[in-house]
Amino acid sequence: MACRITELVLDCRDPDRLAEFWCAVLGYEVIGHEPDGLELGPAGGRFGAGPPTLILAQTENPRRGKLPLHLDVSPAGTDQETELARLLALGARRADVGQDGSESWEVLQDPEGNEFCLLRKDVGEA
Repeated sequence: MACRITELVLDCRDPDRLAEFWCAVLGYEVIGHEPDGLELGPAGGRFGAGPPTLILAQTENPRRGKLPLHLDVSPAGTDQETELARLLALGARRADVGQDGSESWEVLQDPEGNEFCLLRKDVGEA
């Protein structure tokens, strides 16, 4: 037997605002409303089957600074440069965490400052 990652939880001030961003980034939709946040996932998905859902948990004091865990996303059906332009247009911002410019990934922040990386490899159509 083994465990599977079924949910990733991201603390935030404004779950509705972040839901718009992350749904557009991942092609997810809001699939659940919790008293303190939202659950995002693939349309028609079944809990535990497929990719993990993303829980946006509302808090007045989300942790800031370098987190021990971050999300990596990959372009799906396009190249990194095109996807980077799309993410920036959606509200992502470039982040400097000490990169030297030789990295194959782009470090970004979502609208609330949570860091994530855009990898280079196209993983095929979403």
